[in-house]
Amino acid sequence: MTPEQAAAIGQDALIWLAGRPEALAAFLAQSGLAPDDLRPRAADPEFLGFVLEFLTTADQMILDFAAEAGLDPATPMRARAALPGGAEHNWT
Repeated sequence: MTPEQAAAIGQDALIWLAGRPEALAAFLAQSGLAPDDLRPRAADPEFLGFVLEFLTTADQMILDFAAEAGLDPATPMRARAALPGGAEHNWT
């Protein structure tokens, strides 16, 4: 997976989170960001990696995102690995 493909999946994940108030609130609390911080960071590969990593904190969240995005549930984890900081994790 290329970093560009991974970033696109991360952006889709951010949009998905934005449509779920409870999940978005948890993400904002964990990241320390305010809602107004999201749009300017939406193209930052490191931030998008954090978005994908957040999704992996709950099996149901990653399964729901993958299903709605038409992705295999392992794809967001592979995308995370392709973004900055992702190589530090063993997603297998």
